[in-house]
Amino acid sequence: MRVAAIQMVSGISLDANLSEALRLLRLAAGAGAELAVLPEYFCFMGARDEDKLVLAETPGLGKVQDFLSDVARDLKLWVVGGTLPMATDDPSHAANASMVYNPRGESVSRYDKIHLFRYDNGREHYDEAAVLVAGETPTVFECRDRGGEEWRVGQSVCYDLRFGELYRMLAADILLVPAAFTHTTGQAHWEVLLRARAIENQAFVIASAQGGKHENGRRTWGHSMVIDPWGEVMALQATGPGVVLADLDMERLRSVREQLPSLQHRRL
Repeated sequence: MRVAAIQMVSGISLDANLSEALRLLRLAAGAGAELAVLPEYFCFMGARDEDKLVLAETPGLGKVQDFLSDVARDLKLWVVGGTLPMATDDPSHAANASMVYNPRGESVSRYDKIHLFRYDNGREHYDEAAVLVAGETPTVFECRDRGGEEWRVGQSVCYDLRFGELYRMLAADILLVPAAFTHTTGQAHWEVLLRARAIENQAFVIASAQGGKHENGRRTWGHSMVIDPWGEVMALQATGPGVVLADLDMERLRSVREQLPSLQHRRL
């Protein structure tokens, strides 16, 4: 199955971000991708954290959800909408939701980011819990490729990457990591954590990132990549918008798991 990790440098205009996402998804589909993963906050990175609350949508109703459904159907593509803000019972907090649409444009899965990022090194300060509500449910979905192969796909978002127990629970063939890692933390930990998750779970990893200097002044690390179950980086783009393509082979997955059956050797 050919997959695409979409890298963006999203700004403060919803319409401009959706237009750019459409351009990149068309490139992915044109290159033969069957599954495309957009980055976290692909539709909006506001001047302030609170700005995303204005765009929070309800399930099945909203401009971003309509966009994802339409583009998946029009391009006949599995589309993972990185994350978008979804309304909660508390108007001062939204869920950071990753929505999945099948090639018929149907919403088939929603994962709300469980782990909320907080970081303060004296120069940079982030606290997602100020405007976001943490999800509670590890989420997987089944994806059939054009060859008829069934893939178990596990969802995660950005800061989740630091919590290996989540990925053990997912027990998936493909792990998704849409993200907006800061330049500071990404430079230090992004690739090593992604490769570790691939190796310890013997799974493919599709990591689609924000990558560049944003209108709001934030700088993200980028380095979107696809990694195989042996921990090898199959394809990568360092910075700027683009499409990272790779072909996932189920036989490669089975071979790794048969040759080194570490998943069967777990004791704890």
